Amino acid sequence: MPGYGSAFSRGLILGAGAALLYAAARETIAPARARPGDDEQSRLGPGRLIDWEMAINVAIRTAGRTPMLHPGARAQMQANYEAMLRDIEAPIAAYVGNDLSLVNTAVEVLDRPGWIRANMRNFRYLLQPVEDFYNESLEHSRFGPPVVFQQAARMMLSSQIGVLVGYLSRRVLGQYDIALLDEEPVTGGKLYFVEPNLRQVEDTLGVPPDQLRRWIALHEATHAHEFELYPWVRTYLNTSLRQYLKLLIDDMRGRGDFGENTLFTLVNRFVNNLRHGHNVINALMTPQQRELMSRLQALMSLAEGYSNHVMNQVGRELLPNFEMIHQRVEHRQRDRSAVEQLFLKITGLSLKMEQYRQGEHFVDTVARLRGIAFANRAWQSPEVLPTEAEIRDPEAWISRVEAGLAT
Repeated sequence: MPGYGSAFSRGLILGAGAALLYAAARETIAPARARPGDDEQSRLGPGRLIDWEMAINVAIRTAGRTPMLHPGARAQMQANYEAMLRDIEAPIAAYVGNDLSLVNTAVEVLDRPGWIRANMRNFRYLLQPVEDFYNESLEHSRFGPPVVFQQAARMMLSSQIGVLVGYLSRRVLGQYDIALLDEEPVTGGKLYFVEPNLRQVEDTLGVPPDQLRRWIALHEATHAHEFELYPWVRTYLNTSLRQYLKLLIDDMRGRGDFGENTLFTLVNRFVNNLRHGHNVINALMTPQQRELMSRLQALMSLAEGYSNHVMNQVGRELLPNFEMIHQRVEHRQRDRSAVEQLFLKITGLSLKMEQYRQGEHFVDTVARLRGIAFANRAWQSPEVLPTEAEIRDPEAWISRVEAGLAT
């Protein structure tokens, strides 16, 4: 599914990644006692929660070897993709009813290591407030677990993040990067094409190279309509992300109903939440975190579902071999080994992909019952956004919106 990149940068980070980060950080929040002969650096350790260079190296090893992209070939491919965006501007605009120039959408042709580094930068920037809190805690605490424990936790976190990103780098075909939490004004997003993966798909599935890339470009370019035509969406997403990180940090400070035994608190919360029907990821979260996460998941389900809907509707008219591409790529997503299925379940990626499928069903249903112009109402304001429950029940959202129009 083209939404793999988005699932990582705007979903997985706040799901399994944040839960994992939270679980380890609570137990490595203070420095070890100073020992005779220890120097300052040894006493404090590296002072980081995650070793990002290690995470990148683990991700690159997990990604596997692929041919390097020659600079000249990369430049030619980038020019081809830029021309492709110009070609699909009009068909997308004609279907959704909104004109948007993609001239400010930067195109980058990446190999797997390049995609890994681009997303690790985003991940590091997103988690910087948590890293800052961790360092602040190290500076102001006198007692804590031994340095070796901190180093082991750092190695565990860095390795697991690396494995997750490395796995995704093997699957993602395209990604629309909206520069989350960037303080600078954004005039357009970045559109990444992971060329080795596209080549692998075209060779393995036997699909026409140009049509496959146009199909993926339709999905990613539609994200520009969501985030650039409606600037409030990016602000809403950034605000929600900051609120989530604040809740995460407040939780790590031990505020609210938490006792001193953080490990006991985590285990107790985890068990109680599982008994109340929450999934494994949500079971580590407080009620406030889950409520905010639900809003974020609903927005991401809508964004991915809307892009998939447009990709398919416009692709059917634009691509002679659309049905073949669609069927074979969908089969590729379903055809996974038992080990890979277990990995997806443990990391929470299978849940993310199911939520995006629900988002596509939501948009398909609304467009079928009321037309794409009515579906576009979901992007009018935060108040009109569907909830997670409405994503699963599109007719309930239709009824709510129509009731609002009647008042």
